[in-house]
Amino acid sequence: MSLRALGWSEHFADQATSAALAQTPPVRITQVHRNTLHIQGVDLDTIIPSLQGVTVGDWLLFDKEAPHNSQLLNRKSLIKRRAPGHDRKEQLIAANLDTAFVVTSCNNDFSLARLERYVAMAHDAGVTPVIILSKIDLTTDPSAFVEQAQSISPQISVVSLDARSLEASGLLRPWCQAGQTVAFLGSSGVGKSTLTNSLAGNEAIATQDIRASDDKGRHTTTGRQLYILRSGCAVLDTPGMREIQLTDVSSGLEETFADLHALQQNCRFNDCAHNTEPGCAVQAAIASGDVDVPRLQRWLKLVAEDAENTKFLADRKRRDRAKNKPEKSVSKHSAKK
Repeated sequence: MSLRALGWSEHFADQATSAALAQTPPVRITQVHRNTLHIQGVDLDTIIPSLQGVTVGDWLLFDKEAPHNSQLLNRKSLIKRRAPGHDRKEQLIAANLDTAFVVTSCNNDFSLARLERYVAMAHDAGVTPVIILSKIDLTTDPSAFVEQAQSISPQISVVSLDARSLEASGLLRPWCQAGQTVAFLGSSGVGKSTLTNSLAGNEAIATQDIRASDDKGRHTTTGRQLYILRSGCAVLDTPGMREIQLTDVSSGLEETFADLHALQQNCRFNDCAHNTEPGCAVQAAIASGDVDVPRLQRWLKLVAEDAENTKFLADRKRRDRAKNKPEKSVSKHSAKK
């Protein structure tokens, strides 16, 4: 296993001296379990005790003698969300991705609002989003789904495919070159594991069909796992996520809804709610037919949700720091001078 196949790049190499790399070899976290981590490196594939504050895709400078002293290298990207539940904890999904394949089916699973959430998460992390429309065999007119997905942004690639077909892996190959890390994100049953198998050229990952009664998928993948392919591409398969609560992704929302963000800069008031305020540029665009009202409403909802969750989590972190309770966590690596 080479470091390049694991996704190693200059971004990480620049963070450590040759001596540090020799003493603490770089490893990548390929699985996170309840109490352990699966790590891989050159001539190294092992399980170590869990470390706080890490996720799948992270790179560590591994201390073999004292794994808890391993150093976390600065990430180049991080996908996160507000975890399900009432306590609104932040959940790390994956680190150091290059491309996020946002997968949805051409059936009742399709949701433009959910796609926008995933795209905003990817944009905020600096990850390239690619929308994958799977199960095109379930519809007589996949172009209608393509048109809706493309309406999110003309800059986003939209690929329609049958995950079980021989052509599927070829359609995704432009983003799956050696040294790249890609992830499949989406609801259960949309074909994420099938697509991972297609890229790997085998059937190593179990898959299940969707329920015929409601087009909803069954949870086949129960944990996030990074697979290293023979081609040198790292592929992350993830469990289905139907609840995507945004937190701290304001820049991602600005990029996903760039036209609306630009419009609001022309509103008379800085705190314009784009409702009945005088001089509202957004309402003027609605009156002229240049803005889609449902899309505007989705944007306003996401902006409000992100602001609320971000404030809650920031307040929570301040309270936790005030308690000053020592925590066992992996140390972050400082870039070399």
